[in-house]
Amino acid sequence: MKKKIILIIGLFFVLSSCSEDKDISLAPVAITLNFSHSWNGTEITSADFDQLKFTNENGQTLSIEKLRYLISEVSMTHESGVKTILDNYKLVDLENNESMSFQTSEAVLPGDYNSITFRFGFKEEDNIDGAYQDLNTANFNVPEPLGGGYHFMQFDGKYMNVSSIEAPFLYHVISAIDPTNVNDAIDTSFTINIGSATVGSNTNINIQMDVSEWFKNPNTWDLNEYDINLMGNYDVQLLMNQNGTSVFDLVSITQ
Repeated sequence: MKKKIILIIGLFFVLSSCSEDKDISLAPVAITLNFSHSWNGTEITSADFDQLKFTNENGQTLSIEKLRYLISEVSMTHESGVKTILDNYKLVDLENNESMSFQTSEAVLPGDYNSITFRFGFKEEDNIDGAYQDLNTANFNVPEPLGGGYHFMQFDGKYMNVSSIEAPFLYHVISAIDPTNVNDAIDTSFTINIGSATVGSNTNINIQMDVSEWFKNPNTWDLNEYDINLMGNYDVQLLMNQNGTSVFDLVSITQ
């Protein structure tokens, strides 16, 4: 009889312990996103700025002086089909290391997720002129004559032009403005699906932008033709939108 009582008590503690572990494992957790940058597989940091050390697909030598961009609608879709938006927006700036790594403001349950997505830029209904104080402070606004709202990316540098003279380029991505109606903006933001993930108690999702892709896929970019004054060029903004869809990749997921 005593043995039975001891066995029952022991089983109770085992089940209780398992239940507590299960409760802990099912507690919602925040996700950390880490953004890094490369040029054809070679890492880029702000230490590489202001150096004519990169060559684009068109054979032009160029430097990077500024690179910052907006992501929004970071979300994960569980294998059950439930989608959770983890963060509204973030400004990633290569000259600010803290901006390249952040923990999501919302949490998800541990488990298997079929997709991790984020939007490059703002969709039109969120791209409200003057609405975001931190972006205003960062001077990320688009001038009102060009539609207002915010940049999706500011990518500045210099390149050796056709006359072998160092010239500036301003690869600025915004909503495309119809030249016949500046009040009618075309949404050139786009959503990136970087794949699936298993979420644990301390999940880091490591994402990389291959900056060289902005100049080559699917449109080979000639900086002699498209270097500055691109924000008001409707056709060029559509080309940028096409090239942007291949720039981000999932590097790894660590726990």
